[in-house]
Amino acid sequence: MGTYDLTLTLSQELVVWEGDEPIEIQAVSRLEQGDSCTLSTIKMSVHSGTHVDAPKHFLQDGQSVDTLDPDTLVGPAQVVDMRGYSAITDSVLSKSNIRSDMERILFLTDNTERQILHASRFIRDFVAVDESGARWLKRAGIRLAGIDALSVAPFGNSEFTHRILLGAHIIVVEGLDMAGIQPGVYQLIVLPLKIKDCDGAPARAILIDIKDD
Repeated sequence: MGTYDLTLTLSQELVVWEGDEPIEIQAVSRLEQGDSCTLSTIKMSVHSGTHVDAPKHFLQDGQSVDTLDPDTLVGPAQVVDMRGYSAITDSVLSKSNIRSDMERILFLTDNTERQILHASRFIRDFVAVDESGARWLKRAGIRLAGIDALSVAPFGNSEFTHRILLGAHIIVVEGLDMAGIQPGVYQLIVLPLKIKDCDGAPARAILIDIKDD
């Protein structure tokens, strides 16, 4: 049984969303400087690196990240191969092999091969779910959707996809490091930080091999 960590390592070099402040990690005290302990602080957007979007991110009365249902964040998930497509649309999803009993979907796209999450600068032309694709996921009863980009929605057109997904109580996981992951069914564990009344949170995301019946 294999375990795979989909979590980006937070560092000051990690690419962030265009316009966001870079991640800042500072040591307040250091053992090597004679202090009693090493202690660091971190400053960043809660949507940096691998993270969860809560409905509150785009919906005024939406749930905050600390109130999300853990049952949705943990369970069987299908990694769906979307490589070769420039956008995840309803027609693309209709041709996919998404299982009818699957409620958690992780999209493996050309973003991974292009290593956009490890680039030295933010890349705008990433593969994402358009409005029609979001409506398809809503109709399919999906409860969680994850992607190998800093946004599930296209750059410059984030609102509609997010509003459809989050309005349908679909938890969105972004910034997944899918390198080396093969399509198939796994056990997914996503653990966002429990930040009170917040619109999102950094998360640890793990896949575990399970027997696909």
